Amino acid sequence: MTESLKQEVVDGNKALVTSGLVTLTWGNVSAIDRESGLVVIKPSGVDYDALDTRNLVVVDLDGHVVEGDLNPSSDTKTHLELYRHFTDVVSVVHTHSPSATAFSQAGVSLPCHGTTHADHFYGSVPLVRALTEEEVREDYEHYTGVSIVEHFVSEGINPIEMPAALLKHHAPFTWGKSVCGAVNNSIALEACAKMALMTYQLNPAAAAIPDHILNQHYMRKHGPDAYYGQRG
Repeated sequence: MTESLKQEVVDGNKALVTSGLVTLTWGNVSAIDRESGLVVIKPSGVDYDALDTRNLVVVDLDGHVVEGDLNPSSDTKTHLELYRHFTDVVSVVHTHSPSATAFSQAGVSLPCHGTTHADHFYGSVPLVRALTEEEVREDYEHYTGVSIVEHFVSEGINPIEMPAALLKHHAPFTWGKSVCGAVNNSIALEACAKMALMTYQLNPAAAAIPDHILNQHYMRKHGPDAYYGQRG
């Protein structure tokens, strides 16, 4: 576990505040060092202003604390389940950002209505089922991760092409190949959810973007022949 990765996690958590994605301490960022299999995550309930590399918590993939004196985020088991199954993911982010959380609470997936959404998410951001009473009682945070993984596997969704999920009755999770990428996906998700809500105000029957425009916008940024941005 490198100090540079820890600093990225500190910066990522603080970016949730400056981006307006969190209220109080309603959110967390983690990252995994794939070489060691160790995960560094925000400590539970600690204010973002107080975060530095010294008070982060490092756990193994079984959830055992290997470094740090504080309790890890209460969402740690969810993060770990995603890392165990989404093996290309390096960072996971959880927030209760207002617009995206509204879709979770309403039990509605987030369709792709335009090119802004298509630039970041390849199709509708999925709604993941609510947990059962037994799952909540047995291990709430673990089964939150299980529900996300099960949905992506059963629906054949690529977690890199769709780096976000909406938990019914709960809130969003996003992830990425870097801390910055995972945080940016949370920022993009909230922006797309906010625009979708305004779209429905103007046109409650608004249709999803046509596939040929979705494909063009996603692939020009993420596909094998992507030409968005600079190279080298």
